[in-house]
Amino acid sequence: MHDSYRRSFASSRSQEGDALEAMAADLWDDSPAETPDEPCHELTHATQGLEAVALVEAALASGQAFAVAYIDIRMPPGIDGRETAKRIRALDPHINIVIVTGYSDFSPLEISKVAGPADKIFYIAKPFEVAEVRQTAAALVARWFNDRALAETRARLAQHVEQLEVQAAELAANESRAVHIATHDSLTDAPNRLAFVRALGDRAKRPGLFAMAMIDLDRFKLVNDTLGHLAGDALLREVCTMLHEAAPEEALIARLGGDEFGVLFDTPGEAAAGMACDRLIAAVSTTVAVFGHSVQGGASAGLIVTEGGEGRDPIDVVRRADLALNDAKRAGRGVVRLFDESMDEGIRFRRRIEGGLSEAMARGELSLAYQPIVSRDDFEVEGFEALLRWNTKDYGPISPSTFIPIAEESNLIHELGDWVLHAALNELKAWPGQYVSVNFSPRQFRRHNFVGYIMECVQRAGISPARLQIEITETAIFDDAERAAETLYKLRQMGFRIALDDFGTGYSSLYNIRKFALDCLKIDRSFIDGMGRERESAAIVHSIVHLGRALGLGVIAEGVETAAQVQMLRIAGASHLQGFFFARPMSADAAREMAHQRFLGAENDETGARRGGGTLG
Repeated sequence: MHDSYRRSFASSRSQEGDALEAMAADLWDDSPAETPDEPCHELTHATQGLEAVALVEAALASGQAFAVAYIDIRMPPGIDGRETAKRIRALDPHINIVIVTGYSDFSPLEISKVAGPADKIFYIAKPFEVAEVRQTAAALVARWFNDRALAETRARLAQHVEQLEVQAAELAANESRAVHIATHDSLTDAPNRLAFVRALGDRAKRPGLFAMAMIDLDRFKLVNDTLGHLAGDALLREVCTMLHEAAPEEALIARLGGDEFGVLFDTPGEAAAGMACDRLIAAVSTTVAVFGHSVQGGASAGLIVTEGGEGRDPIDVVRRADLALNDAKRAGRGVVRLFDESMDEGIRFRRRIEGGLSEAMARGELSLAYQPIVSRDDFEVEGFEALLRWNTKDYGPISPSTFIPIAEESNLIHELGDWVLHAALNELKAWPGQYVSVNFSPRQFRRHNFVGYIMECVQRAGISPARLQIEITETAIFDDAERAAETLYKLRQMGFRIALDDFGTGYSSLYNIRKFALDCLKIDRSFIDGMGRERESAAIVHSIVHLGRALGLGVIAEGVETAAQVQMLRIAGASHLQGFFFARPMSADAAREMAHQRFLGAENDETGARRGGGTLG
């Protein structure tokens, strides 16, 4: 049998065959035809089963495992083929076993039970054909190498998966820590102003009365000045603990900054809220031991009770509570003051603004100014942002930061927004190809049939949707993320540009940014302004640019005012720039001239603004 195996695996090319091929080459003046190399197999022979088992064990130890084992069933004396196959399989689960026999001592099922799996055990009947043995060996050796390569690939893949799972867990933990740090005060671990205003905004959307108290410690500066800042920090921690113990059930206690705390809670009415606030003041008006010193605590509070579900601006609620606190401070220490309209001179001003806005369009007091948005590389003017201006006859120019929030709280924002959109689209017709970027408030964005209305406006104006960029803030889309995602998807499908304005100042998450249909991110001017002074601002700018590029989004840096900022932003990779360095907001005529000029020059005028054909507006 061993001789049969040797002849089976010997080369099929004989010396006579080689001589014939040489003669043919001489006769026909041709080189012999090349034949593919036959597989070369290294044979190891064992006369008994125990010897074969020992050979397999030694091969495994040396790292030179066998690929195939041909085993006869009858091998007296010693163990038979079935037992040999069983022991070899126990040593090497990867070897391919071929049972070669002319007898039926054991059924294939019996052998598979002890030497399987079934896909690694094969059978050849005696007497066998040479081709049968050779082909079986070639196929099983190739399979053995493929199985090893596949196992190594799977092992590497499993290792990579494990590494990714560890990295994912680390990222989740880091994100959780980052969110906690961003929303909590490092001294007291209470929610900070950002978290408090967000919670206040959420509560203001729900119906029902709620109260907000702003508490300020009395004589806190004296503690800092006499006992040191460490003593002041210890007192703040003690006060925070006492406020938590005395606050109404489910109240939110936050440190707003310095020695100011905010308290948010539901209440049945002003009287109940006042009593709850009195208990808070009484709780902190006690003697506290700080670093061995007795410190007499005390605080004053401003309180506002308001109805939720009416679109109340949380910043305005905080402002009114602050007005009440100022009144309490003026009245003395340990006082609680409930806000009333007489405390707010600004209320009357807001009412005058609302009345004036309703007539501003008819009086022709509104106008649009345009500020160019230029490409990073060649300063090509690719678009303009439309900026609303209001010049009243009675009070003169009024800042948009003053009248836009007031309009947002009333239905006037829709009339105002419609006027802006129509005026911008009408002016857009005179430009050679640039787009116009129009800001839409959260209330406009949530307007019924917003998508249909915008599409109708551009169709009436005869403008391609690709030339209108819709600017929205993070607040507009994250208040109702699912609805916002659907709205943005429809707008993008119709061809509109979508820009997320003031990015970095809101409460967005990477997951939400990824699922929204956006074209670009606009970095808030506060980060651009701080790039040259604060490492944190520069890091944030670089992070936003890299995030935008990773998501395939453009990045517009607004508020660019210096050549140094331009250089840093170009190095960072911002795709577009906007700000006073290139041009101040200009009139429609000046914007039209700049649009036709297309490129801004490289020289700067005396004010530091980059010239654009001599017309800056």
